[in-house]
Amino acid sequence: MTERFDYAAAAEQLPGVSETWLRRHIKRLPHTKAGRAVYFTAADLERIDQLFHHEPSTGPLATAPAPTATGKHPLASLRPLPRRGQALTHAS
Repeated sequence: MTERFDYAAAAEQLPGVSETWLRRHIKRLPHTKAGRAVYFTAADLERIDQLFHHEPSTGPLATAPAPTATGKHPLASLRPLPRRGQALTHAS
């Protein structure tokens, strides 16, 4: 028989997810219901993780693009923003 998790146990298995969040979003989540009892299987928890897991596509945690064949990095032309109160200058 497969292991079943109630709301509290499922919240412990899913990092960063609270029992309250599971209860609020139950209509969108894979689960099994027997009468009023709601439970999750390991497969349900894996599917929930897949549905709501996002990898960063931009920012410091995203993987940087590889340099092009010309040798110049695609982000080499980017410069930091000036401090507050200073005007932007368009230097090329």
